Amino acid sequence: MKNKKIIIGLPLAALLGLALFSFASNRSVPLRVKAAFVEKFPQVKKVKWDKETDAEWEAEFKMDGMEYSANFLEDGTWKETEHEIEQKDIPDAVRATLDFELPGYEIEEAEISETADGLTYEFEVEKGEQELEVSIDVHGKLIHKQVVDEEGEKDKD
Repeated sequence: MKNKKIIIGLPLAALLGLALFSFASNRSVPLRVKAAFVEKFPQVKKVKWDKETDAEWEAEFKMDGMEYSANFLEDGTWKETEHEIEQKDIPDAVRATLDFELPGYEIEEAEISETADGLTYEFEVEKGEQELEVSIDVHGKLIHKQVVDEEGEKDKD
C-alpha cells in the first residue's frame, strides 16, 4: 500500500510543482514586458513566458496556426520575433547563397527572424559531424556563420 501511495504521489507532486513553477514564472514577468507584448501582438491570448537571460524575456505563442517566439528586454523593448519556415518557403536568393557558401550542408532548421533592422533567415545546417548556424539577409547576403561544437557551444567561424 505504501508503494502505491509513492507511485501515485510522486507524479502528482511533480505535476503540481511544474504548475506552480509555470504560474510563478508567468507572474514574475515585468508589467512593461507584458504590456509591450500585448501592444505588439494584440490578437494573441495564450502565451508562455521564459526568462531568456538576466535582462531578457521570451514569449512563446501561436499565431495564424504557426509557433512563434518573441524576445523583450526588462524595460519592455521588443528585440526579435522568430518562427520556423519550411524549406519550400526559402526565397531563391537565400537558397542560392546557401548552395554557394555551404555546398553539401543539409538544412536542419530554418527560421525567419524579425528585428528592428528587418528580416533575416536563420539556419541550422549540418554536414557530417559539423554543425553551423547561419544568417542570411533577404537579398541573399551572408551575415553570420558560426560553428557549433559537440557540446552545443558556438565558435565563431
